[in-house]
Formats: sequence, structure tokens, C-alpha cells
Amino acid sequence: MNSVTIVVPVRNEECFIVRTLEALLSQDYPPELFEIHVVDGKSTDKTRELVSRFLQRRTRVYLHDNPNRLSSSARNIGIRNSTGELILIVDGHCELKDRQYLTRLNAAFQRSEADCLGRPQPQEVSQATPVQRAIAAARQSPLGHHPDSFIYSSTERIVPAHSIAVAYRREVFDRIGYFDERFDACEDVEFNHRIDLAGLRCLFTPDILIRYEPRGTISGLFRQLVRYGRGRIRLLRKHVDTFSFKTLIPAIFVAGLPIGAICSWFSSWLGLVFWSAVGFYALAIIVATLFAARVAGNWRAIAWLPCVFFIIHFASGTGQWIEFVSGRRDMKIAPEKVPA
Repeated sequence: MNSVTIVVPVRNEECFIVRTLEALLSQDYPPELFEIHVVDGKSTDKTRELVSRFLQRRTRVYLHDNPNRLSSSARNIGIRNSTGELILIVDGHCELKDRQYLTRLNAAFQRSEADCLGRPQPQEVSQATPVQRAIAAARQSPLGHHPDSFIYSSTERIVPAHSIAVAYRREVFDRIGYFDERFDACEDVEFNHRIDLAGLRCLFTPDILIRYEPRGTISGLFRQLVRYGRGRIRLLRKHVDTFSFKTLIPAIFVAGLPIGAICSWFSSWLGLVFWSAVGFYALAIIVATLFAARVAGNWRAIAWLPCVFFIIHFASGTGQWIEFVSGRRDMKIAPEKVPA
């Protein structure tokens, strides 16, 4: 069996961190073969206090400070303090009920001889609120996540690491370096893109599925997707080869709303085009809402889903424009050469 290091980046996770750590510590895996490194980004709630209780119990839990507060920095701190042959990234707000999880992780690496593993990450957790259930249903819909992502797939196969890898052999970091700490979001996509460029293999397997807690409010979802949108543009600046029309559709959508509305005042023909596009979008939202509610088996989500879909698209596009206009311009420079 391989030794495993679990890196848990956190900030203000007092509602979930105890559940996450207890699930990890209850793994049916040799205790001497796994460790948990919690990396805290200056939490202002009781996260540190709750994690410290595990330290007092002399468990295999370690707590580190993350002054930069970014997930990319947290991942690097955890990895640099790790001893495991396999590195697994787990967020603080997840639901993990499988006590054989690490055993399945180790087995997947052994049978595939892959360099990294990807997993499904549905946002379907127990005791979710109506808003959370709607967000989970929307994110699982084709209209609610990047069309090239395998994150909601259920078939084991070799795939590009780009949008999916979460567990790595230690040698991967020796070969391609660490997470780029200029990223506030999409740091995993950027790192995984370098894995693909290096020709390394990624196995996607539902054997290591983890359920993630969706945002609890519409405003929280908006802030999350703005960050994701900014991360996508930052990724594009660093890796021009990641460009695709599909990635920029949210930005086009956001720009099209005011431009189309203004143009419709000056031209009846342009007005017809604009309002036809708006009607088509509304129809797509209605169809996606019915489809997502049926797949989730939650017809009550219909009350929230149209708003959730719109927020996903509008926030992603807003984030892309913010980053495009005012974001970093140093992405072509190697991270270690950028002034602190």
C-alpha cells in the first residue's frame, strides 16, 4: 500500500471541518500510512479552534498557516509539508461516507499506473436547503457547468487531467512543479493543464467520488462564479492554447445584454435579433430547468432554478470581464520570477 497525504485547504469552514476531518480519520486504512494537513487561510471563525482539538487528541492531523489565504498557496504548503507517496486534495466542505475511500484511491493508482486521478464531485449532500438543492441540480446540468468537464461523469476511463485531477503521485510535482500562486481560482485547472502538456496520464474513476457542499445563498454562488470567471481569463493569459469559444460564451452573454438593448433602440431589425436571442435564452433556461428538476427528482427546485442558471452565466461572464479589464498582465512570466 502507498502512503497518502491529504491536503485540506480551508478558510472559515467551522460548519463543515469537523465532519470532514472525522470522515477522513475514520478511514479503514493503516493509520501509519496516511496523514492530514489542514492549511488555514486566516479564518475569522472557529475553524482553527476546531482543528486544534484534533491536534490535542494526537491524531494524524497537522495545522499550517496560509498567510496568502489563496487555495493555490494552501495546496503548496500542504504538499511541501507532506510525506506521502500519493497526494490527495480535499476541500473542507465535503461529505465523505465511504470508509474504504483511501483503499479505493490506492487501488485505482495501482491498477491503472496513472500519474493522477480524477473523480466525480456532485454537489448533492444530505440536509441541503432548497437553494442548495437547486444549485446542485443546476451545476449538474449541461447548461450549468463547462461542457468539456468530466466532473459529473460516471464512467471510469483515461481522460485529460485538465478539469478533473485531484490526486497525484509525488513524482508529478517533482516533474512539473507546484500550483501557480497567482491564481485565486482555476489553480487546479492550470496545474492539470501542465500535466496534460507533460504527457502524463489521468484516470477518472467514480470509485473516489466526493460530494461537495454547494453555496448556501445566491449571493455566495455569485461571488464563487465571479472568481471562476476571473480564473478562466487568467488561465487563458498564461496558456493561450486553452482558448475556446465555449469558454468565452459567458463574457459574450454579459456584453450582449447592454449592447443588444442599446442597439434595439436605433434599429428595429437589430431589436428583432436581440429580443429573439433573449427569447431563445429564456426558452433554453425553461427547458434546462425542467430537465434538471426531473434528473434531480426535485420538482420544487423549479422555483429557484431559472435564477440559479442566470446567476451562473452572468457571474461567470462578469468575472471574465473584470479580469480582462483589470486583471494581472504578468501571467507569461514564470511564477518564481514575478516580484512579490
